[in-house]
Amino acid sequence: MPIVVIGSGIAGVSFAEEIRKLDPQASVALLTRETLGYYSRPLLSHGFSREDIETRIVMKSFAVLAQTGLRVESGAEVLRLDRGEKTVLFRRDGREQTIGYDKLVLATGSAAFIPPPFLAQAGMFHLLNSLDDLIILRRLRESVSRRFGQPRWAVIGGGLIGCEVAADLARAGDRVVLFHALARLMEKQLVAEDSASLLEILREVIGVEVRLDQAVQGFAGEEYERSVQLADGSQSGFHGIIVACGFKPRKELAQAAGLETRRGVAVNQFLLTSDPNIHAIGDSAELPDGRLYAYVTPVRSQALWLAKHLVAQTQDTWPVPLFKPKAKIPGFEAAHPYLV
Repeated sequence: MPIVVIGSGIAGVSFAEEIRKLDPQASVALLTRETLGYYSRPLLSHGFSREDIETRIVMKSFAVLAQTGLRVESGAEVLRLDRGEKTVLFRRDGREQTIGYDKLVLATGSAAFIPPPFLAQAGMFHLLNSLDDLIILRRLRESVSRRFGQPRWAVIGGGLIGCEVAADLARAGDRVVLFHALARLMEKQLVAEDSASLLEILREVIGVEVRLDQAVQGFAGEEYERSVQLADGSQSGFHGIIVACGFKPRKELAQAAGLETRRGVAVNQFLLTSDPNIHAIGDSAELPDGRLYAYVTPVRSQALWLAKHLVAQTQDTWPVPLFKPKAKIPGFEAAHPYLV
């Protein structure tokens, strides 16, 4: 049973490794646009205060994964799914190739969400959604430090990732201003009391300047001298701007293939899409209740469950595991359960 997996995040790699363990004869191919290996995406927002992050973040090289019997096509851009022929067209090293499947697993993950007003100014800010993004930002930080001394950053977005990034940059010794459009931080994850506690820790303990109720209109300036445009003026003097306004499921490939999509790729309780030969797991999979389980514990649970399901070791539907998301910010502990 040839199986093709698209995506090399925790969902795709966990599934591919598990199904090879359960069925060592299984033919499994992993297609990924990544080139630097299988890495811990949650560590991206802590990539400035750790000197050896480029090596620590990579859990396995693609060469090591290939030694387990997986066919790994790294640096591969998936172009099209042909559901009738059950093939995937991809481009690698400038050459288009086709691979066939009996079962296809979409583990395409999520992209950084860019607010529509910012789209026309893509060159003015950075994202932090991949190891490549982190490497670019670390190089920028090193360049700024050599030329100007202490770097000064604007972080746009006071959700989980924005708060973690802002805290990590400040812990690394940089000056950070965090802009958030709403009246409290991490409003999707924390109750109001915990939002207030987080605000105090960021401001008073870690040293982040937090500006709430700030609807950012856009950006201006030249390299190393950026400004954030606000409804009531602007704030300038930033060496770099990081937009951390959430994520959006990568559903374009599924959509183009005619699969049912909503906010993400629509799946049933068996993680099956509208095509009986295609499953979706991870950040991009939207369950019948409309939820996207974009946290490590449920994503890994989906991957391991699906491997067992495909080798007929379980006939039950995927059970949502108990999981507790947690903001990894030094000194902060939520007093109440997270809102998930």
